[in-house]
Amino acid sequence: MNSEQLLHLAEDFVDFSRKNGATQAEVLVREGTEFSVDVREGEIEKLTEAGSKGLSLRVFVEGKMARASSSDLSKDTLQRLVTNAIERAKLSSADPLAGLPVKEALSVDLASLKISDPAVPAMSPEKKIAAARETEAICLGDKRVKKSFGAGFRTNTGALHLANSNGFSGSYNRTNCSSSVYLQAGEGANLFDEGWGDESPSLAGLETPEEIARKAINRVTRLIGGKKVDTQNVPVVLEPPMTSSLLSFFYNCINGNSVYLKQSFLAGKVGMKVGNDLVTIIDDGLIPGGIGTRPFDTEGVPVRKTVVMEKGVLRSYLTDTYAAKKLGMKSTGNASGPNNLYLAAGSSTPEEIIKSVDRGLFLTGTIGFGLVPTTGDISRGAFGLWIEKGEIAFPVSEITISGNLGQILQGIQMVGNDLKFKDSITGPTIKVAEMTVGGK
Repeated sequence: MNSEQLLHLAEDFVDFSRKNGATQAEVLVREGTEFSVDVREGEIEKLTEAGSKGLSLRVFVEGKMARASSSDLSKDTLQRLVTNAIERAKLSSADPLAGLPVKEALSVDLASLKISDPAVPAMSPEKKIAAARETEAICLGDKRVKKSFGAGFRTNTGALHLANSNGFSGSYNRTNCSSSVYLQAGEGANLFDEGWGDESPSLAGLETPEEIARKAINRVTRLIGGKKVDTQNVPVVLEPPMTSSLLSFFYNCINGNSVYLKQSFLAGKVGMKVGNDLVTIIDDGLIPGGIGTRPFDTEGVPVRKTVVMEKGVLRSYLTDTYAAKKLGMKSTGNASGPNNLYLAAGSSTPEEIIKSVDRGLFLTGTIGFGLVPTTGDISRGAFGLWIEKGEIAFPVSEITISGNLGQILQGIQMVGNDLKFKDSITGPTIKVAEMTVGGK
């Protein structure tokens, strides 16, 4: 079935659900093709090329809900799937807030979102394999690199078709490509693993093998000779990937489901100042070419630009329809998760931020978990570079960092101008006034 037929399939089974006892129904059909290759020391280690189609549905019977899904799209199978789901829904408990979102008109022009690039499916498997081999070969050409854990190249081409009984019907196509390499450097027992990867909806937006290799080599070789430092409280500079990691934790704390379940320290704090004036955090699902850009979420709610935090003041949570009802809000179009969640750029260069630190840590990586949304507490293994008198002095390893997200948001003293939209959660270089670095 082509895309038009798959959307009609979704619409047909919404109608079938209603005719068989569902008060409301939602049907989502996904289709896609995936290619991935992993190369190690020039040889193909794993090669996958596959296509998939699947249907998932939600049915509501007077506030009682059931879900079902199938990769078999034959008529008989789907009819049984629907009727069984309706019967299961009747056996569940009613929830007065359960149900579909009210239909909202879509005003965005799909082409303007730039999330589908015909060059991605047109790229031959041979070129994808060659790109992975070239990336790894450049890295292994540097004598400081002791080992490659492999390089990979991946592409995805897919479409989403959604219909519901409130009158929504829509589809969109998207593409994605990514390239990465992971390396090891060091001597004896003092070995360090690091790498780099890039992702883009378009082939032209993807970093070249040379760029990825150069960044991966720099990231792993700058750790050679890493050592512990004394335990102390110092300023910490987070490079962009670490800011993104911090924002991922922040998202867990402003996710509507966590908030209404009281599993977040930010519950009940909308309108309160919880961060520094320099901190503005936005979720914008309409950024052209963004990794998280889409016209609507998996409930058919149009995505939008939501200011989550403005100059330190918490303005909104990010919700789907159910969480929004629980919180007395309107859905922010985040049933699919974060769209493009980012910390707005500041005016300082990364060099200026480092130069402002007399003694502290430039954080480049973390290990393990140690994140507690209910309190905001953070404690993780870490590594990076030590700063002395505004200059990078030496690499550090086998340390821990600890702090609290609330205190970190209040303690952000500088925000970099190096924001790039290379992930669905992203941010620039930032300087935090103080965190505990555990070492000797």
